[in-house]
Amino acid sequence: MRIANAPVSWGALEFDTDLAPVGFGQVLDEIKESGYDGTELGDWGFMPTDPLELRGELAARELTLIGGFVPVPLAAPELFEGGQRKALETARLLVEAAGPQAVIVLSDDNGRDPVRTLSAGRVTPEMGLSDAGWVSFAAGAERIARAVLFDTGLRTVFHHHSAGFVETPQEVERLMELTDPSLLGLCLDTGHYQFASGDPVEIIRHYEDRIWHIHFKDCHLGIAQDSRRHGWDYFESVHEGVFCELGRGEVDFPSVVGLLDAAGYNGWIVVEQDVLPGMGSPLESAIRNREYLRSLGL
Repeated sequence: MRIANAPVSWGALEFDTDLAPVGFGQVLDEIKESGYDGTELGDWGFMPTDPLELRGELAARELTLIGGFVPVPLAAPELFEGGQRKALETARLLVEAAGPQAVIVLSDDNGRDPVRTLSAGRVTPEMGLSDAGWVSFAAGAERIARAVLFDTGLRTVFHHHSAGFVETPQEVERLMELTDPSLLGLCLDTGHYQFASGDPVEIIRHYEDRIWHIHFKDCHLGIAQDSRRHGWDYFESVHEGVFCELGRGEVDFPSVVGLLDAAGYNGWIVVEQDVLPGMGSPLESAIRNREYLRSLGL
């Protein structure tokens, strides 16, 4: 298992905000400085979109580009075509700049639906998709995975996410049941799953063969409880620090690492500590997160 970090840990989010994150050069420098071997692409346009330039920036820091997050409004079929084009554009950049080991990290266009955004961490079944909506959502995810595989040879994993239509354990299970396990893998995000009242240990036991990519994120118990009690939306929860440094929240990382090791998982683990631009001290947090993982043998 190799360890990466991602631009989201420096405030480069897939959501529009009024504040600009730090530049990609600083992010790559600090990922390297803090002891990681790789990174994800971040939101489209955060890093260079010319493959030769991007490859050079990565090579200069001896970092591996391992994936790219692609939000697609899978619950809005009328917007699907644009999302598929973005997925293919991202996949072509990845394969040219990084090679065939990279993955497309597909997700819903999180934060688009006001009810789901307001209710992140406390979603109820009534807020979910209809049966027909689920069929359409799953078919769209498979269609993108198939197109990416045919066009570039890259695999696609689906990232369940707060403020999207696949957040809760039941919703993750529904999507997995409706999609081809040879075509669409799962990107397990331990923090998002814990915030949605899931148990990352149990999902690894259940979907050991389906998990092709992993995000290590922690979830602070007290802040998650405050979010539910005060009715914070997703962005307020992030601002308050619901996704804390590794080892300071609810996620049982020693058990997670033990299960992954026993299962022979040999993919990447991507540390993510979601912050809004200007929050915290990303370099110091990245160093502490890396030290924590070393204490677990990674």
